[in-house]
Amino acid sequence: MNIHDIPNFYAYLFARKKFYRFNRILFNLSLRGLGILNYKNDIVSGERRFLERQLQKVIEPIVLDVGANVGAYSCAVLSSNSRAKVFAFEPHPNTFKRLSERVVPLGIRVFNVACGSATGSMTLYDYGFGGTEHASLYQEVIEELHNQQPNRHDVEVIDLDSFTTEHQIDHIDLLKIDAEGHELQVLQGAEGLIRRQRVRAIHFEFNEMNVVSRTFLRDYYKALPKYKLYRMLRDGLIAFPDKYSPTFSEIFAFQNIVAIPRQSIQGNSEL
Repeated sequence: MNIHDIPNFYAYLFARKKFYRFNRILFNLSLRGLGILNYKNDIVSGERRFLERQLQKVIEPIVLDVGANVGAYSCAVLSSNSRAKVFAFEPHPNTFKRLSERVVPLGIRVFNVACGSATGSMTLYDYGFGGTEHASLYQEVIEELHNQQPNRHDVEVIDLDSFTTEHQIDHIDLLKIDAEGHELQVLQGAEGLIRRQRVRAIHFEFNEMNVVSRTFLRDYYKALPKYKLYRMLRDGLIAFPDKYSPTFSEIFAFQNIVAIPRQSIQGNSEL
């Protein structure tokens, strides 16, 4: 049997009602094998290995942590390279206080702002009173995905092109973005840096929040034409096809995506 005939043969045998539950189980297991929904810890997700590989050989890496929450990622960066210069951005006022208490003593610079496509102000939505990791610039994230009544916070928004110019940062070794659906707008605010390939690696989440913000992985293909996209696995990165594939790409569930400039990929065996 030709290998290309296997899918049709499988469908002939198993695309039946009595195998539906089996196929659901197989589908969910396959997602984990593709690096999706592996959020239990940073070993299973591959984040720890990624940071070590990305940062350990850089003398003083510059890292921007957008959507820093209480600083777990920023601290992981320092664990991978104690000489890293980390800039952490967190818009929620209560979460920002906890972030500051945790990471400022470590030498991390913190900024109580959101990042987006342009400077200005927006409304941040959350629930409860202390500040949660689900705070989002999209009201539907709180109401529909988390089934909570939102509270509101007016927050300042900056763009990273302006920020890096102001702080005389000419390159970024790692840009991490966890903005609960607003990741693409953060990249649009760093368009100048990205166009010049001054960001050496971009790490962002792609998940169900992108349904709310109506952002497809296809949009990231278009926003990052000089970068190659990868999905993070426990033991490294696996490349998305250069030709966009909706079936493989548009899976709206937790996954870590990494973008690396194409000019730096050749000969790099440590992805």
